[in-house]
Amino acid sequence: MHKKSEKMKLLAKDIKNKVLESMERILDEEREAIIAANKKDLDAFDSSDRAMYDRLVVNQAKVDGMIQAVKEVRGQDDPVGKVKSSRELENGLKILNKTAPFGTIMIIYESRPDVTIEASVLAFKANNKILLKGGKEAWNSNKKLEECWHRALKENGLEPEAWVQLLNMNRQETQEFLKNPPEKLDLIVPRGGERLIQFVKDHARCAVLVSGRGNNFLYVNKDADWNKALKVIINAKTDKISGCNALDKILIDKNISGYETKVKELEKELRQNSVELLVDENIKKVLPDASLVEEESVWYEEFLALKAVIGAVDNVDEAIDRINKYSGGHSACILTEDDTTAQAFMEQIDSAAVYQNASTRFTDGGQMGVGAELAISTDKLHHRGPLGLEQLVTNKYYVYGNGQVRV
Repeated sequence: MHKKSEKMKLLAKDIKNKVLESMERILDEEREAIIAANKKDLDAFDSSDRAMYDRLVVNQAKVDGMIQAVKEVRGQDDPVGKVKSSRELENGLKILNKTAPFGTIMIIYESRPDVTIEASVLAFKANNKILLKGGKEAWNSNKKLEECWHRALKENGLEPEAWVQLLNMNRQETQEFLKNPPEKLDLIVPRGGERLIQFVKDHARCAVLVSGRGNNFLYVNKDADWNKALKVIINAKTDKISGCNALDKILIDKNISGYETKVKELEKELRQNSVELLVDENIKKVLPDASLVEEESVWYEEFLALKAVIGAVDNVDEAIDRINKYSGGHSACILTEDDTTAQAFMEQIDSAAVYQNASTRFTDGGQMGVGAELAISTDKLHHRGPLGLEQLVTNKYYVYGNGQVRV
């Protein structure tokens, strides 16, 4: 009961920020121990899974990033208790709608130890308890980071496990936990692939906010600036293959000037960047040596690798239909100098983020000015896109009366 009551207690902004100040110092003091714990995880991991390995690595720069994330959240306004609306009715009732904590948030994620910091700092500043279910491949790293959190909380007179708790459970134990949680869960955020998301949806007994897969599409319109297009495509595909905002599918408009020449140039650029290519039947006519997409399922697939599909479309409407059918609803881009076409594309694409003439790699809390993020939501309730500090609250109505009764 003690832990629950403290968890539900609204903390003053100053107390929360003091915890975060402590955390910044502790992460700096413990950086070598954090990196050493991470080395244990890396030594035990199969580095052939490059995307997962890249996510697992913690080095000096990653620790600096963790400290910066905590510092940025500390500098943000407290998201709790903000008035969303205020009105006074004819009967004299005064009604305020104010932001309020969720309560207990559970996040399920793989590999990335920096999520242990970002998710916790956001949850705590928004006055939520967080349960961290990281992958077994990052156990040593996450355990050390949990110790840092507990030290910061204790230094400021707070019960550590009432606010941040790392869970050590296998798949069967996780399933049981979701079905019969030992405490009330208010929100679960699964960060991972389709199998993880479906697993959580099948077994959870509370709200699930999906941090979906990528499988991001880019459409090169007939009015695209080709030099600009090449630059954006290469960045979106190769900058960070393990990112959920990385590019997987490229659609080329058949009506672009010099269509075949441009397709061949794109192939050359991608191959020079070690990208494995698959093509549809239209592109196969231009690139006869390229591997053909054999199964429709490939169009739904998020690669998380140096791999891409190139397809051809007749017009923007066909591109929109293809993207809305196959993409993960994360990010989509149109490359065009025609703003009217771009606007139509962006309005009709069903994704959390839509771009004109820019890399999908910008779908990120820090890059979008949101700050640290818990996840990138591809759900439509209660928020879509980067889940930053302001999105980790719900709302509550405060109704003030003077003896009014309904008649």
